[in-house]
Amino acid sequence: MSTIKVRIINQSAHPLPAYATPGSSGMDLRANIEEAMALKPLERVLVPTGIFLELPLGYEAQVRPRSGLAIKQGLTCLNTPGTIDADYRGEVKVILINLSNETQHIHPGDRIAQMVIQQVEQVQWIPVEVLNETSRNAGGFGHTGKS
Repeated sequence: MSTIKVRIINQSAHPLPAYATPGSSGMDLRANIEEAMALKPLERVLVPTGIFLELPLGYEAQVRPRSGLAIKQGLTCLNTPGTIDADYRGEVKVILINLSNETQHIHPGDRIAQMVIQQVEQVQWIPVEVLNETSRNAGGFGHTGKS
């Protein structure tokens, strides 16, 4: 497994995002809030983390939901995965929504999302009049696997 070096500022009182196990692909992000927040059903909120990144060009950070929060509390991330571009220098924040039928609480330091660092490519468009054909062609939205 390869690693890259990423410059980071942590303005929170919480530990840096870290991998929980050697096989983890995501690092937990924590709520950098002074007091607990209550999220009513279907309410959304932007939660600060206190984390600022300087990603190398050719990389992005993706903010994704935590499965435990989703199944146990009905909390998930909107705009998923949220993309943090290599040239963004602002604070990493997480858009959470409460999809449960009950008010949910977020406490200071709670693990609210996970962050995955990915290498990305940029494209150079080649305008053409016709695309090469495939066995699928324009079939989509449930097309594969149907007989």
